[in-house]
Amino acid sequence: MTDQVAIRTEGLTKHYGDVKALVDLDLSVESGEIFGFLGPNGAGKTTMIRTIMDEIRPTSGSASILGLDSHTDSVEIRRHIGYVPGDLAMYPNLTGRDTITYFANLRGGVDWSYVDELADRLDADLSKKVGDLSSGNRQKVGLIQAFMNKPDVLIMDEPSSGLDPLMQREFQALMREVTSNGSTVFLSSHTLSEVQRVADRVGIIRHGKLIALEAVASLRSKGIRTVELFFDSPVDAAVFEPLPGVGDVAVQNHHVTLSFSGQMETLLRVITERYTLLDISTQEADLEEIFLTYYRDDTNEVVA
Repeated sequence: MTDQVAIRTEGLTKHYGDVKALVDLDLSVESGEIFGFLGPNGAGKTTMIRTIMDEIRPTSGSASILGLDSHTDSVEIRRHIGYVPGDLAMYPNLTGRDTITYFANLRGGVDWSYVDELADRLDADLSKKVGDLSSGNRQKVGLIQAFMNKPDVLIMDEPSSGLDPLMQREFQALMREVTSNGSTVFLSSHTLSEVQRVADRVGIIRHGKLIALEAVASLRSKGIRTVELFFDSPVDAAVFEPLPGVGDVAVQNHHVTLSFSGQMETLLRVITERYTLLDISTQEADLEEIFLTYYRDDTNEVVA
C-alpha cells in the first residue's frame, strides 16, 4: 500500500432519524502520522469510525482507507488495518491467549514473538480468562490484537480506556514506533493529555461537524500563554500593551508578566528592538484549554 492518504472522507454524513450524528465530514489523514480525533462523548467520533469501518452505512458521502473504498473493498481493507472499537467485546470464557490466537488465525497467522513482546511491554497476563480480567487488562488484549499484525493503519476508539498511567506511556511509545516505521494511527479520544503528547495533527468534532483541523503545535500556539520577561533595566508597560495578542501586562521594575496569544517570534522581535532581554519563561496553553473554547457555549450534545 503506497497511497499517501491513509484515510479520506468526502461529505461523509450519517443521520439517525432527525439526529445528525455526522455532517459533511471532509477529512484526509496522511500516511505515517498520528492523527488525534477529538470531541466529547456524543460528538460523532464513534459514528465516524463505525462508518469508515463499514459497520454502518453513511446517509451520504464516501470514505476510503489506503485508497480502497471502505464499503466495496472492506474485506481487503481489513488485511491492512488494526482496530480497537470503543465498545470492545470479547468471548469471556476464552483466555487472553486463546483470544489472540482466534484473531491471529483469522489473519492467517502472526509473528508470535512480536505478540509476546507486546504482552510483555503492556504487562498483559494472557493466561487468564477474559471474563476474569479488569477493564484495563481486557483493553490490553484488545491493543495486542490490533498491533500484532503490524498494520499499515491503526484505527482506535478510546484505546487507553482503563490503562494506568505507566501503561498509557508504553502505549504512546508503541504508537510513535509504528508511525516511525511508516504506519498511520487514527486515535479517537476525549483524553486530551494523551492526544497532546503523541498526535501530529488533530481534528475537533462538534455536533457531528469538523470545526478545527490543525497541527498540534499550531493549535497550541493560538492559545493564551503566560509569559515572564526579565530585562537588564526598568521597562515601561506602555511599550507592551499595544502589541497584538498581548494582555494583562504587569510591570515590576525589570520584570514583566503578560498574557500572550500568537507567535512568540513576533513578540520577541518587537521587545528586543527596545530592551536587552536577560531571561524568559513561558507557561504554554494546555490543549484542554484550547479545546474547551470550542465547546463553551454547548448545552446539549447529540447522541452519536
